[in-house]
Amino acid sequence: MSHVQSPPAAPGAIAWIRLASVFLPLANPISDAKVLTGRQKPMTEIAILFVEIETGDGHRGLGFSYSKRAGGPGQFAHAREIAPTLIGEDPSDIARLWSKLAWAGASVGRSGLAVQAIGAFDVALWDLKAKRANLSLAKLLGSHRDSVRCYNTSGGFLHTPLDQLLANTDVSRAKGIGGIKLKVGQPDCALDIHRVETVRRHLGDAFPLMVDANQQWDRPTAQRMCRTFEQFNLVWIEEPLDCYDAEGHAALAAQFDTPIATGEMLTSVAEHWEFIRQRGADYLMPDGPRVGGITPFLKIAGLAEHAGLMLGPHFAMELHVHLAACYPTEPWVEHFEWLEPLFNERLETRDGRMIVPTRPGLGLTLSDRVAGWTAQEAEIGKRA
Repeated sequence: MSHVQSPPAAPGAIAWIRLASVFLPLANPISDAKVLTGRQKPMTEIAILFVEIETGDGHRGLGFSYSKRAGGPGQFAHAREIAPTLIGEDPSDIARLWSKLAWAGASVGRSGLAVQAIGAFDVALWDLKAKRANLSLAKLLGSHRDSVRCYNTSGGFLHTPLDQLLANTDVSRAKGIGGIKLKVGQPDCALDIHRVETVRRHLGDAFPLMVDANQQWDRPTAQRMCRTFEQFNLVWIEEPLDCYDAEGHAALAAQFDTPIATGEMLTSVAEHWEFIRQRGADYLMPDGPRVGGITPFLKIAGLAEHAGLMLGPHFAMELHVHLAACYPTEPWVEHFEWLEPLFNERLETRDGRMIVPTRPGLGLTLSDRVAGWTAQEAEIGKRA
């Protein structure tokens, strides 16, 4: 563990920060279309950046960001460099502190890895603020609902045989999860069609079903597949094209009845604004940690609301259940149990919905297992 000493802070100011780079192993290697088309290797672990922030009078907040396959050590390194700028600051000034962190590393930009590192600090500051107010994060921000529609993704990956896929849908429904998402985008489109057709028949015509191509189609293929999938009454078709192809996504959204969803790979407000401006999504899918935390997520949500878009935040349900509860139009939250071993608490699903926790802040505490998965850690400042 490395230590960076800083001057003593005022009682209510930020006095101490702890960073941890944690590698969470997955039970089975995960494959989607990016793997089957040779672009990536199966995913075996998730790198988590944890940030704990404590004030001189003992209030503490917990935040996190993450990366898949690569980038975890880079996020940690950037976070360690910029963390000292927060010592002595008022933790309630979250918007100002976000800007301060961004300008501390401005030469590496305001998107990508740099803001993903900032995201862990930002989430920790919001968690701290909500805890000081003795409110859940959703209540602090101003929620519209106490539960949110949820759908499962983890049971629908391409490495899963079809018979197991059907069994997984039954498990999800028994857990009270309200929708199922399947991965598509295989080199042989006929296999995608067969899997979707089989699952739709298994679920019935009305049960919410989504598909996700993970950016693997070119424009002609996306046109054909979106047309074919119209018959299956899907909630959405996700990432049919490259994540930066706003124009192509907009053309699909204008042409087909089935909604188009995208946004999870975008890492700034500016990138999301381009899709909103071009109407490149019916469902926008911002990822709080990827865009730099709650502060930029709220900006994206405000722009999406003004444009009349629907919302389906990507991954990290432990955070997004709170943020989705604050969106005026009924959103969807993605159910992934992958991060559950990191925390002592569990989210509750019932009647197709995820219950918004009422505990202060995010309502999360780290499990004892995290210590065994920690690769690097650093402390900045001094605890009271």
